[in-house]
Amino acid sequence: MDPNSQPLLTPEIEPVAQSVRDGGVVAYPTEAVFGLGCRPDDPRAIDRILEIKGRPATKGLIVVTDRLDRLAPWLAPLPAERRAEIDASWPGPTTWLLPVTDACPPLLRGEHDSLAVRVTAHPETRALCAAAGSPLVSTSANRAGIEPCRTWDCVNTQLGTGIDAILQAECGGRTAPSTIRDARTGAWLRGAPDTHE
Repeated sequence: MDPNSQPLLTPEIEPVAQSVRDGGVVAYPTEAVFGLGCRPDDPRAIDRILEIKGRPATKGLIVVTDRLDRLAPWLAPLPAERRAEIDASWPGPTTWLLPVTDACPPLLRGEHDSLAVRVTAHPETRALCAAAGSPLVSTSANRAGIEPCRTWDCVNTQLGTGIDAILQAECGGRTAPSTIRDARTGAWLRGAPDTHE
């Protein structure tokens, strides 16, 4: 992308999906804030996101999707009772740390042996995954040390020249980010049961 060009701002899903398919970095609404995303199997696009945010690769990244089977080659099996609890929470604002196979890209899991995954209920984000035919990397749309953006105007002002497209839709209305749980133990790592919607 030309560093001086402005991103495509559109309420339409397909142009943003095309940017994802082309290896671009896009911004889109999630349950609470705007996210920055790209194809999770595109290391160059992931590197761009890490550079935009000033985020170390060791921390790993969340991946959102409309269907868990899109990530199947990267995920290790879980006991049936653990899988049932996970399935019951989705689609929704719970992110689970799922055990991975050796095929999971290191840029996604960072220094961890798990991948943070959420099957989102946000309608536009689900539609974007479906139209792109891919899950999306999902990290808050902001530079390090600055509050995450909750509107596309904020994304355009703060990050516009660094990204390729912005989906102009509303966030889901949550004030807190998604809860995070460990799929192997059920432990709550961010948020608590009384904040789960």
